[in-house]
Amino acid sequence: MGLFSLLLLLLLLLLPLLAPGAAIPRSPALRSLGRLHLPTRLTSRPTVARNYSILYFKQKVDHFGFDINKTFKQRYLIADKYWKKDGGSILFYTGNEGDIIWFCNNTGFMWDVAEELKAMLVFAEHRYYGESLPFGANSFKDSRHLNFLTSEQALADFAELIKHLKQTIPGTENQPVIALGGSYGGMLAAWFRMKYPHLVVGALAASAPIWQFEDLVPCGIFMETVTRDFKKSGPNCSESIRRSWNALNRLATTSSGLQWLSVALHLCSPLADFHDFWMLKDWISETWVNLAMVDYPYECNFLQPLPAWPIKVVCQYFKDPNVSDQQLVQNLFQALNVYYNYSGQVKCLNISETTTSSLGSLGWSYQACTEIIMPFCTNGVDDMFEPHSWNLKELSDDCFEQWGVRPRPSWITTQYGGKNISSHRNIIFSNGELDPWSGGGVTKNITDTLVAINIPDGAHHLDLRASNPLDPKTVLLARSLEVRYMKQWIRDFYARQGKAVLNNF
Repeated sequence: MGLFSLLLLLLLLLLPLLAPGAAIPRSPALRSLGRLHLPTRLTSRPTVARNYSILYFKQKVDHFGFDINKTFKQRYLIADKYWKKDGGSILFYTGNEGDIIWFCNNTGFMWDVAEELKAMLVFAEHRYYGESLPFGANSFKDSRHLNFLTSEQALADFAELIKHLKQTIPGTENQPVIALGGSYGGMLAAWFRMKYPHLVVGALAASAPIWQFEDLVPCGIFMETVTRDFKKSGPNCSESIRRSWNALNRLATTSSGLQWLSVALHLCSPLADFHDFWMLKDWISETWVNLAMVDYPYECNFLQPLPAWPIKVVCQYFKDPNVSDQQLVQNLFQALNVYYNYSGQVKCLNISETTTSSLGSLGWSYQACTEIIMPFCTNGVDDMFEPHSWNLKELSDDCFEQWGVRPRPSWITTQYGGKNISSHRNIIFSNGELDPWSGGGVTKNITDTLVAINIPDGAHHLDLRASNPLDPKTVLLARSLEVRYMKQWIRDFYARQGKAVLNNF
């Protein structure tokens, strides 16, 4: 697996939802890249049907220049069942790289606390995702059309939308707004509070790797966390996976070996050449990363239908690393089958799923080539993956080949401060310790108002998911702390206005 492939594989893994779409021609190194959030089979499976209104707001394509007057329709959702004009609040979801309806249906925490906070819920779609396309079908045509896909433009969209809501919905004009988001959306929530503190009184940034840039954290920390999850879930589990790469490499040296692998792994399409084999290893790597992110304590279909604590189930097939190459590959198939065929309905495994493209993946792969430049590396010793070093030049050349742009690896830290953020206030950074993205997140208090909430048994933004009877006590505590902080922000807001603090706050 090439370095650039590994990078975009990880970056596209920040993608929670991608609508199905036709694949576009890309260089092999780009195909599995781009999912910094959530991957392979990205279909919208709402946890619970929610009641909301779908609305649209006319946004400027370019908030920071004066030469382009073009506008587009930004989609947003509103749910106001529990909202109160007297002493209420507004919870504002800073949409990230996908369809906003999917985020709405999978952010149960906001729905669970709406009544307690007397809150109106607003879910704002990120430009260039879902239906919020600045140039319609031409939005991804070339870098000229994509030039306005930046976090700064998205934050400006959110700011303009909040101003619009307060001007058009009676009762909202003097109410506090709290930003919430997870993963890239959590990064946006934190950055929104930093850049627009006059519009939002605080932010909950869940699983937000705002420090996964430049050299703020070691480039290997992500894959080391993935490895730790597997190591703690079963004896010899991570070691078996580490050894599986050489087993695969040895078996793939001949055409008959590729044929045997195709049959042993029950692949839908046989491996024809080394390129296919390279794609296979990318696909396997992505599977392990996905499992680490969604290692939830209950059955879940967030990415795929999965059992509770799926890594523990996977590790049942990796108890002995000292078996033959053939036996290790057969064990590998059983483990992969947990992720791709827990329902028992899949007849074969399709490695092309990791390369399926969509509008969401296109937008994110562009962002991962411009400002969202997150260094990743592996060494095969502290992690269970094949060694790959971080190579910015390789990334830059591949980005230029695909999009005609060069990355700006220092821009995010210049724009948002990197680790020098102590002057800001009222941001909660929550991280599950099982989540690979926690390595790039804020896991220690910076000040008494920039606080970290760590969830020992939590995977990727588990705290934003709906309450579940099988939730560990650690996530229940995390949510209660988050609500406590939000109530304090609401009390402080009304106190500054000279209004009496309501009993429930």
